[in-house]
Amino acid sequence: MSVASPPRQAARAVVEERPLRHPDSRSRAVMTRRGWWLVVLNFLLPGSAQVLAGNRRLGRIGIASTLALWAFIVVAGLFALLWPAAGISLVTGAWLPDWLALLRPIPLLVAQGLLIAYGVLWVVLTIDTLRLVRLVKTGTGARFGIAAASVVLTVVAGTTAVYAADAVGTARSTISSIFQATGPTVAPSDGYYNILLLGADSGEGRDSMRFDSISVVSVNAETGATTITGIPRDMPHFPFAEGPMQDKYPNGHEGHADPTCGWGSGVNQLRTEVEVCQDGTALYPDAEANGSSPGVEATKDAAEGILGIEIPYYVFIDMHGFASLIDALGGVDITVAERLPEGGGPSYDGQSVDEWATGWIEAGEQHMDGDTAQWYARSRYTTNDFDRMRRQRQLQEAILDQFTPQTVLTRFGEIAAAGTDIVQTDLPQSFLPSLADIALKAKEQPVTTIELTPDGGVDEYEPDYEQVHEMVQQALHPPTPTDEG
Repeated sequence: MSVASPPRQAARAVVEERPLRHPDSRSRAVMTRRGWWLVVLNFLLPGSAQVLAGNRRLGRIGIASTLALWAFIVVAGLFALLWPAAGISLVTGAWLPDWLALLRPIPLLVAQGLLIAYGVLWVVLTIDTLRLVRLVKTGTGARFGIAAASVVLTVVAGTTAVYAADAVGTARSTISSIFQATGPTVAPSDGYYNILLLGADSGEGRDSMRFDSISVVSVNAETGATTITGIPRDMPHFPFAEGPMQDKYPNGHEGHADPTCGWGSGVNQLRTEVEVCQDGTALYPDAEANGSSPGVEATKDAAEGILGIEIPYYVFIDMHGFASLIDALGGVDITVAERLPEGGGPSYDGQSVDEWATGWIEAGEQHMDGDTAQWYARSRYTTNDFDRMRRQRQLQEAILDQFTPQTVLTRFGEIAAAGTDIVQTDLPQSFLPSLADIALKAKEQPVTTIELTPDGGVDEYEPDYEQVHEMVQQALHPPTPTDEG
């Protein structure tokens, strides 16, 4: 019986104590088990395979980068759960003053670069791990399995890193495209953030575009309680808030007989009147610089005069691309009260609806895609404008319901792309933290609607605007119940 020499005994002890770094390469079973361990460890904790079996310096870089990423994810999660407004302020650079607005994209740009770098590092570590595995020493069947598993895990890891980096880049470009780089963050007015919401079709004939949907979203700054007030597009003889249009129409807006400037005196005629028939730039010289337009500012002044509240911001939704946003959200659920036709309406007097309708939206519960939802908002030939207003408000509420964290996370790219294409606003980037805060609060609150229509008690021909002011105040500031009831 031979006795192993001391050097051989020492070498065997090293192999037995540290088989990942010094395996018995003569044993295919040992090399196969080692190969699987290295591949799994590299996926669970990138860099650990190198620390145990390869270049320790490279491994420490991988582990340190991974731990730093995990720490960032934990901190980001805590901010999202506990301090969302502060988190958004940090990553969007909203905390920077306007004179440093050019630096606001840097936090997201740095985050995108680090995610890409980490993805590249993970691929490098995976390739190095395969080198350490020494596939030729593993079992014949295991060679394919270990190689295939490495490829699959690398694709999963790389795809995750690329998706995260792409999402960060999309968020950065979307913020820059939609929101204004500079501008004041206006404090709540009487406890509310009030935003004018406008909808209209763009495309050819934009010079004669009129706002078909006009409403004001009022969000309680403390509770998130949301009230949407619909303003009929043909509302006549309305007053203006203090400004150039009130100077022009001190006794309320007057009608026009010239079709070039808009028929009648409805609110939706203002854009045509101000931007086509008048020198809108002279009336509102700062509008363009602030991300707005003379037509929007005139409509904003009208909405303030009608409702009796301050409205510092607007959001314009291009209905021409409205369907893409609905599709990006995965559709909306709507309860249809009555059967509605799709189509552009009769081409001649007396043409029956069955002749011109291109389709029908049936009554009952419906899950609508973007095209159907757009027709639902537009259809009017078998109903009236007031009913269409109600349907538009119903759609607005359904869209708000669809903006869940799960939907935004899984469809972020599509939602961001659709939003960039169809949304215009003068909301400044510095308002984003406050916007995120009230949006989260609003998700927990029911939405109240006010319709300034005959069904709501407002005369469609001679509205009593003092009555309208009182209605709005009652809705926004309901009396506190007393013990006596």
